[in-house]
Amino acid sequence: MTSKSRDPAGGASVEALAGAMAQAMAETHLAGRLRAVRQLIPGRLVFTTSFGLEDQAITHAIFTHGLGKDIEVVTLDTGRLFAETYELWAETEERYGCRIRAFAPDTVSVEALVAGQGINGFRHSVDARLACCAVRKVEPLGRALAGAAGWVTGLRAEQSAGRAATPLASYDGSRALIKVAPLADWTRRELETYINDNGIPYNVLHDRGFSSIGCAPCTRAVRLGEPERAGRWWWEQDGKSECGLHLSPEGVLVRGRATAGELA
Repeated sequence: MTSKSRDPAGGASVEALAGAMAQAMAETHLAGRLRAVRQLIPGRLVFTTSFGLEDQAITHAIFTHGLGKDIEVVTLDTGRLFAETYELWAETEERYGCRIRAFAPDTVSVEALVAGQGINGFRHSVDARLACCAVRKVEPLGRALAGAAGWVTGLRAEQSAGRAATPLASYDGSRALIKVAPLADWTRRELETYINDNGIPYNVLHDRGFSSIGCAPCTRAVRLGEPERAGRWWWEQDGKSECGLHLSPEGVLVRGRATAGELA
């Protein structure tokens, strides 16, 4: 599918479809936005959760509004997640009576990675860290999204300077699908209110200062006044950190310079 391709139903272009969906989602609540996604995108829909606050909110909306059969909920098990994340994974499945499918990295690729750079070799350079992300996250994501027409994410514009322009819906040319961020315009306060009001289970690390949680060796708690994602790959000082999952519509890794102290 190219940037000028028609959608699977033979209607408007994928760009027009993304625009129509963003318009339909603009004035509705979370569950309504997800229903609009289902109605407007023909084909397989995949939601990738990393069990952060955003993802827990979306998971709750999916399973409490009868969308569990319409949107597949999957996760990327990198093999380096916090124990608390695995506990939340189990708690979430029990709470909603569901199974969240895991996509793990290729064993041979992980073995080669560790043999080449060491168990924590990703700290040696940005390229080494991106190589680790490519094996543990990007390749499994490719398998998770294979054949999908739409990808639901937990991105929010407020998370970092590099994500400030995140739209509700856009065309992902690198993966030939519609990428949706139903919480793109939510603030952290709105998100926390939704979590608390609905009694949604969340990672206990959030109560210990971890505002954004990824792999255990790559995440620390944030300090007072730091942006939400300042604890991700904190040892990198170029202010351009991303893992490679989220690309620009042209398929380019978005590594825009962050504000002072932020490692996006």
